Amino acid sequence: MTHEDKGKYFKKHPDGTPVDEDLKKEILEQVKNNSISCRKAEEIAQEMGFSLEETGRTIDILNINITKCQLGLFGYGETKKIVQPAKEISPELKESISAAVQDGKLSCIAAWEIAQKLDIPRMKVCAACEALDIKVKPCQLGAF
Repeated sequence: MTHEDKGKYFKKHPDGTPVDEDLKKEILEQVKNNSISCRKAEEIAQEMGFSLEETGRTIDILNINITKCQLGLFGYGETKKIVQPAKEISPELKESISAAVQDGKLSCIAAWEIAQKLDIPRMKVCAACEALDIKVKPCQLGAF
């Protein structure tokens, strides 16, 4: 999305894209100030048995902001992102990231999988990517 499209998230999807009414209702119940956190979106998806992609698409169609990315990349007010480049990267983490990079990028889902595999915080994977100059995208929720 371009800067001019901010706040018009529904435009990423064709008119008439179907959404599950129960999922829509649950998302709307959790929204505060037209925003929902990445973690809350993940919880809703898990609890209701939807994929993060389906949940993110519904959030887009409802034109709701996603905040507090669990990788620290977006949704943190004026600073936008909070993740900082790692000062040190373990060889195991660097190898895991390198093995998962495709077209010069690491997907959000791959970052989450690496964090789980290595039993480290998700943001630590992204901090390593920042230090290695590797972009993390696409977002599982479709946020960027």
